[in-house]
Amino acid sequence: MHLKNISLTNDGLNIEFQNGAKDCFPYIWLRDHCKDIENWDERSNQRKLFTALVDPNIKIEETKIIEDNKKIEVKWPDMNKSVHYSGDFLYKNSLENISSNSGEALWDKQSINKAELEIKFDELEKNEGFKNLLQTIKTYGFSIINNCPTEMKTVEDIANKIGYVRNSIFGDLWSFESNTEMADSAYTQEELRPHTDGTYNHDAPGLQLLLCCEYEAEGGESIMVDGFKIAKILRENHGTSYNILSEIDIPGRYFGDGVELIAKRPVFKFRNKKLIQVSFNNYDRGDFRLPNNKINDFYAAIRAFDKLANAKEMQWRQILKPGQLLIFNNWRVLHGRSEFSGKRKMSGCYINKEDFESVCRMNSIY
Repeated sequence: MHLKNISLTNDGLNIEFQNGAKDCFPYIWLRDHCKDIENWDERSNQRKLFTALVDPNIKIEETKIIEDNKKIEVKWPDMNKSVHYSGDFLYKNSLENISSNSGEALWDKQSINKAELEIKFDELEKNEGFKNLLQTIKTYGFSIINNCPTEMKTVEDIANKIGYVRNSIFGDLWSFESNTEMADSAYTQEELRPHTDGTYNHDAPGLQLLLCCEYEAEGGESIMVDGFKIAKILRENHGTSYNILSEIDIPGRYFGDGVELIAKRPVFKFRNKKLIQVSFNNYDRGDFRLPNNKINDFYAAIRAFDKLANAKEMQWRQILKPGQLLIFNNWRVLHGRSEFSGKRKMSGCYINKEDFESVCRMNSIY
């Protein structure tokens, strides 16, 4: 981003960008973000500056725009050499550069574009194909990879392209079919209502991969629901329920197989007022009490959420056939499965959320 004007004030450095955006950068912030050899280690991308020793009232001595309006040069009183800040760096960190477009397309059954969800396995070998997969997950919260080899290595290879396989109480890579000995509803043949995994983890799994390896059954549709879309509907039509689900920490609990895991957070989790996570699992909701005068509102809130999650008009449904892999953002999309009979064998794994975010940044998908 090119620079238009700069000026020194008592509060900081005023900058006007070529697109008309304006911001005032505090001097202490600019000093803390010097990226010269004295203050920054380019090899490790780590700060060398001892920030606590910088004068909190430091001010710029001199500054000017250089290199055809692409950078500014700054002289600090505690440094012998001038340092440079690029217009791109400053604009990236400007408070005015807050885009309302997060790259996410909220959807329901009617609006989801099924054609845009699918990609072929062999296309992942090409950089453009892999980026298309990342962009689809970023936009819709999930994607379908077709023509996959029906073996565990497929799951591992795709996971390792994105980040690395996350271990859990179910192991790292797992293969499952109906099994009454497991203490989890996912191992039954019964309907599995839409939910997110890991409500009992302080850091819930980010992505989940599910590869259909065998299918000789009837039923067993995979179900996807956009949790961000549910949040929007509740915010616009059920404000009290939306607020309750944004404020009350609800415990998730996993008890069985030799462990008891408990974590707490609201259904809607925010950072800087932006919704970043939907966390809802009525199966794993743990015991807890609220004041009696809040109980009815709480149950009204989870009733409103769960009814939307289970409404057919909110759901994408498809029977996964052998060779199809479903990959989805567990921080956004609720998943479920309809009742089935017969043999249905799946393989899968989890990936951490930060690893998905990292690979998106490395591929310029924001």
